[in-house]
Amino acid sequence: MKVVIIGGVAGGASCAARLRRLDETAEIILLERGEHISYANCGLPYHVGGVIQSRSALLLQTPEDMKQQFNIDVRVHNEAIAIDRKQKTVTVKRLQDGETYHESYDVLVLSTGSSPIRPPIPGIESERIQTLWTVNDTDRIRALIRKQNVHNVAVIGGGFIGLEMAENLRHLGLNVSLIEMLDQVMAPMDYEMAQLLHENILQNGVKLHLNDGVSYFKEENGQVFITLQGGNVVSAEMVILSIGVRPNGELAKAAGLRVNARGGVLVDKHLRTSDPSIYAVGDVIEVNDFIFGEPTMVPLAGPANKQGRIAADNIAGGQETYEATQGTSVAKVFDLTAASTGANEKALKKRGLKRGTDYESVTISQNSHANYYPGATLMTLKLLFSMDGKKLFGAQIIGRDGVDKRIDTLAVTIRLGGGVKELTQMELAYAPPYSSAKDPVNMLGFAAQNVLNGIVRFAPWNVAETEKNAILLDVRENVENTAYAIPGSVHIPLGSLREKLTSLDKKKPVVVFCAIGIRAYNAARILAQHGFSDVYVYPGGSHFYQSTHFDEEKLRSATIVAVADSGHVVDLD
Repeated sequence: MKVVIIGGVAGGASCAARLRRLDETAEIILLERGEHISYANCGLPYHVGGVIQSRSALLLQTPEDMKQQFNIDVRVHNEAIAIDRKQKTVTVKRLQDGETYHESYDVLVLSTGSSPIRPPIPGIESERIQTLWTVNDTDRIRALIRKQNVHNVAVIGGGFIGLEMAENLRHLGLNVSLIEMLDQVMAPMDYEMAQLLHENILQNGVKLHLNDGVSYFKEENGQVFITLQGGNVVSAEMVILSIGVRPNGELAKAAGLRVNARGGVLVDKHLRTSDPSIYAVGDVIEVNDFIFGEPTMVPLAGPANKQGRIAADNIAGGQETYEATQGTSVAKVFDLTAASTGANEKALKKRGLKRGTDYESVTISQNSHANYYPGATLMTLKLLFSMDGKKLFGAQIIGRDGVDKRIDTLAVTIRLGGGVKELTQMELAYAPPYSSAKDPVNMLGFAAQNVLNGIVRFAPWNVAETEKNAILLDVRENVENTAYAIPGSVHIPLGSLREKLTSLDKKKPVVVFCAIGIRAYNAARILAQHGFSDVYVYPGGSHFYQSTHFDEEKLRSATIVAVADSGHVVDLD
């Protein structure tokens, strides 16, 4: 059996290695138009920023290693330019000399991946406007920073790579402007959760331009002037484009394989294309969304690796299936970690689902480990679930520590069909340095269970703006209220609440808050059992309110200190 794999990195390289482990006799050829067949593309921003100093650390497998360890014929700088399905051959162009040749196959695997989008914006052809997708891109960006004496950089796009690039460019001591066409960064997050990121991004000295896309670029005297659709102009010596990717499906489409409107290759559950002799894996394929079962495209390394393995199993005679992609992700954003799994609330609303009728939502704040053990930090967790509690639609977490293991716990629960009850029943490892006796995941389940049982109701995060008639009741202690008070709130410490109930109007909605929500819950129970019928807990407490209602101008003028001034400049030489 002769297997030709077009494209390396996550999908293609994992497919080749797995297939060799299953079949020692197969002839395996891996064609890669680039220089590297397997590299850590998720680590590229950190190499630009000097966090990962060694370039070689990014190279996971070299062609020589693949040949020696797996007896795979790896051909870099060999680009597949056409597929003849009838003759079962691939036309290949050797990029070093321009010569072409034909390679036959019994089975073909497409792992052509995706490419950064460069829309037809006027002026975008400037050499000072770069994208980051390959190891060579990092070389080019680092060289440009060094040779052109770059001090100001604009990052276009607030997704994973854009945020990681903004952070790493700040680590280099550069001035960074982040421009995002949407009203928030990190699209998998809901708006109020993204506000925590906005606050921290500004605190780290990045100039944030939201809800404003690029109208045109103009290079002049070593500067790129970026005119935004709102009329503002941002100048920089270098621009990093990070506005999304498109599947590299042209080869498949030209061969007559079925593709979707975006050019993504259609495959069955065994990862076969419309031609049974051709498989496809990775960013180039359309998958099913795990939560709703609808077609989608999710360019993540984890799913690509799994798909490469499954394709290899099936080529070797197996009947393995790839069911769906859940979209579980995590990213470091300056001082915070942002993670999500499943659907967000925006996706539920887009489907026409209504909170309180079709789904419910809880947002809580919890410490990363026992608060009496040094170093505990706050994390904010949001859970979306069905009205019967049997289905979890998705979850989001933002915090400084312990975020990754909590999102993984929630992701596994969703994947295995667990619901709210299962979250309350989970027995998770506990010791003061690592967690609390009631882990934040348990607490998320308890809060959701209380909502389902009618014991508590959570207010929307923007209730102060949407419900002008509501009483905002602060039950924190006097010293806490003195340090920070929510505008227009009524302050009654929890210990004094029972004796001062008559000072509150039972006819008005009451929204209770404390620091993180525990005392507010206790106060809400007191009110509910004393004749107050319209009582809500503010989600996440005053800490969450502060982060969702931060004063951008104060942040800009307060503690923003250039990384260069604090001695953290990284030498790219």
